[in-house]
Amino acid sequence: MDVKIEQSWKDALSEEFGKPYFESMVRLLHQEKAQGKVIYPPGGAIFRAFDLTPVDQVKVVILGQDPYHGPGQAMGLSFSVPDGIPAPPSLKNIFREIEQDLGIRMSGRPNLENWARQGVLLLNSVLTVLAGEPASHSGIGWQQFTDAVIRYLSANREGIVFLLWGRFAQEKAPLIDPAKHHILTAAHPSPLARGAFFGCRHFSKTNQILLSEGKTPINWQL
Repeated sequence: MDVKIEQSWKDALSEEFGKPYFESMVRLLHQEKAQGKVIYPPGGAIFRAFDLTPVDQVKVVILGQDPYHGPGQAMGLSFSVPDGIPAPPSLKNIFREIEQDLGIRMSGRPNLENWARQGVLLLNSVLTVLAGEPASHSGIGWQQFTDAVIRYLSANREGIVFLLWGRFAQEKAPLIDPAKHHILTAAHPSPLARGAFFGCRHFSKTNQILLSEGKTPINWQL
């Protein structure tokens, strides 16, 4: 199956694209679109995280759950929304933690493409959603695909910092080789976690790890 995705990922994941689960998932998405259902993000943005962060450039992985399900929000990057869209509550809390952790001022700009271009893979576990129906595509095959992404990075790269926020993300830890990579865990930045995310200092810790490995740290300021 020909999938429009950045070439290094196309090569890395070529086996997945030919598997029955992936082909049936694509058929389902086409059927739902033909039925007039609205799917987020738009088709061209489904693999945006991969397009902005090729395999050999991945330094950090921030794992989200599924895309935002409101109009204009989902853009193919976990936690990110386009410029001009109000920052969702979890993203506001991420910015607050960055300000406290690094002592910098965030603009509030909600578009995280600049992080992605620096090597932060903003990966949702599920890559599509029906409008107004959170987690509506959580059982159609995306998790099998994104688990394969995590396994591939674990096996073929070294020294990646995986930021696993909340129980859902932390359940992916067994896919990662801790002898080769760095796993940082924290509560989810959602307000539902009642502030437990604050004080994790994952942004300064990530940069300390990258510096210790001779890599350029992430400029988190937006």
